[in-house]
Amino acid sequence: MTRIRFQQSLEDLKENLLIMAGLAEQAIQRAIEAYRVRDLSICDLVSRSEIAINRMERDIDQAALDLLAMEQPMAIDLRFILSVIKINADLERVGDSAKSISDRVRMMEQMAVVDLPVDIPRMAALAADMVRKSLQAFIEADAELARGVLTMDDAVDTMNRSAYKALTRVMEEQSHLAPQALNALMICRSLERVADHATNIAEDVIFWVQGADVRHHKSIIAKAGDVQTFH
Repeated sequence: MTRIRFQQSLEDLKENLLIMAGLAEQAIQRAIEAYRVRDLSICDLVSRSEIAINRMERDIDQAALDLLAMEQPMAIDLRFILSVIKINADLERVGDSAKSISDRVRMMEQMAVVDLPVDIPRMAALAADMVRKSLQAFIEADAELARGVLTMDDAVDTMNRSAYKALTRVMEEQSHLAPQALNALMICRSLERVADHATNIAEDVIFWVQGADVRHHKSIIAKAGDVQTFH
């Protein structure tokens, strides 16, 4: 494979990953809209999206593995392909989370709509923003933007913990609302996982751009200037 063809293959890989990212982001937005308006037809759209996302995950993985086998890339190109494989997996799991949320909405179809002490749309907006910014960081090869995503994860975790406390209290004190509270709790858990996947994507962007592994190392995240890069 010539260098020009190899670079075009990398661009194709990136473009396909971004198409998949758009599907995953749309699936989350639709799942939350389905929850907000209790519309099962939107849940059907989420289910169809998951099928497309799963198909794209397989195709992208195969294309990335083919590039690794044929070209044996070095340095930043190798990091890019490895990051694509990992981001691909996280996007597929974002799609899974959207499907899990829509499944909960289906379970709630026959339940009365009640006010619960949790702001799911707000939590969803923050998690979706993390996904959007992590993908923007990938598009722009912007490690600093990716680091900003990592700092957003604490807010989602805090919201999830607060939701857990509030909703378990509802289940204990208002047993007739337990089914609605349990489903809301599981939706919050799915959104927390979406935020985790966005964090993983941001970490992969930093690894690709700077060659730094920042997983489990918040001190590294805070000290961007100290990160060692290699080419």
